[in-house]
Amino acid sequence: MEHIHLAIIEDDILIKESLESYLGENKAIEITCIANSVEDFLKAIEVTSKPKVDVLLLDIGLPGMTGLEGISFIKNKLPKANIIMLTTYEEDDKIFKALCAGAVSYLSKRTPLTKIEEAVFTIFRGGSYMSPSIARKVVNYFKPTQSIDESQLTHRQQQIVQCVVDGLSYKMIAEKLMISIDTVRDHIKKIYLILNIHSKGELIKKVLNQKL
Repeated sequence: MEHIHLAIIEDDILIKESLESYLGENKAIEITCIANSVEDFLKAIEVTSKPKVDVLLLDIGLPGMTGLEGISFIKNKLPKANIIMLTTYEEDDKIFKALCAGAVSYLSKRTPLTKIEEAVFTIFRGGSYMSPSIARKVVNYFKPTQSIDESQLTHRQQQIVQCVVDGLSYKMIAEKLMISIDTVRDHIKKIYLILNIHSKGELIKKVLNQKL
């Protein structure tokens, strides 16, 4: 019979209690640790001599260290733990940062408890599980992108694109190009419209794929 050691890092009391109550009812699941933050979790596993954790449900928006920042610290302490991000954030950059950092799954908090339970078992068995909306974003991210003609963007827009790729904030771009922040925002909106994209992550992907 399967026996899953589950840990939960969640600061929302209602969500935490719902997860504990529902998942704890399953005899195949043993909840070994529940914490409000990554820091509390790391302290708890040290005190208890690193309890066995097969699957970890990890929130992103936590007090102190974010879930994204905590992944590497958790994997360092518990390298065999399978981390499932359970969060309200569905932005492309957060999804891919989490997956690249070592998370194996990314679920929306809108996911029903039955599906979260299903995800825990699927991940424990070596499978993969994503919320439908998240899976769609992953597919769209990795699908081939259409080639973009530089002539579609003005010289100023190309400058702004390069600034974005270089990691500059809107304020820094404005200062560098000696334009207002509102002008930068206006250009960004036009760039997204022209390239048929919706986020900074998609823009950077196109540049890195040498489509611009």
